[in-house]
Amino acid sequence: MIFLNEVRMKEIVIKKLSQELNKDYLDFFDNRAFSDGNPNGPCYCTSPNQNEETIKQMVSEFQANGVKNTIRKYAVEMLNDRKINGYLAFDNGLSVGWCNAADIDSYSGFVPDFARENKCGKTISIVCFEIAPGYRGMGLASAFIERVCDDAKANGYIAVEGYAKISEVRDEYDFTGPIRLYEKAGFTKIMEQNGQVIMRKVL
Repeated sequence: MIFLNEVRMKEIVIKKLSQELNKDYLDFFDNRAFSDGNPNGPCYCTSPNQNEETIKQMVSEFQANGVKNTIRKYAVEMLNDRKINGYLAFDNGLSVGWCNAADIDSYSGFVPDFARENKCGKTISIVCFEIAPGYRGMGLASAFIERVCDDAKANGYIAVEGYAKISEVRDEYDFTGPIRLYEKAGFTKIMEQNGQVIMRKVL
């Protein structure tokens, strides 16, 4: 995949997470994700697929084992059990970005209730992006969305959705992507509630 706005991005490849890529996933969150002090870190993108009870148990271990070490331990278990789904971006073999995307029904959290109540059929949800510092603003999120939509269509899905926050300014805590990102990819606004918008692309 070639990014027209940046020559160095020619080597970027988007790959669907698999057991063979678990080490690359951990390497990304160990060493590059949030390495600029972004307040969302430390994180290994476990929460979307954890229920409230598991999250509470994980948090209860923070003081004894450290926040990052604890979340990483849970991530390893979830990766081994194939409970984390999505895509990694690679630059010359180095993992530099992550997109958490899967069937809407696979998520315990992060999908708004009003989105679940207004599904249009078999749907893939995009719930999180994290791009390594130095790679942001170069089109990785758009590349992720394109790959998610291509795979969703090939696998018989009706639609792909994202859940953008309504904001006029960049929010460091926003991991869902802005409305304009989805609009650029051909998504449309379906419904708005509590400061969040269902952005949907019918395939």
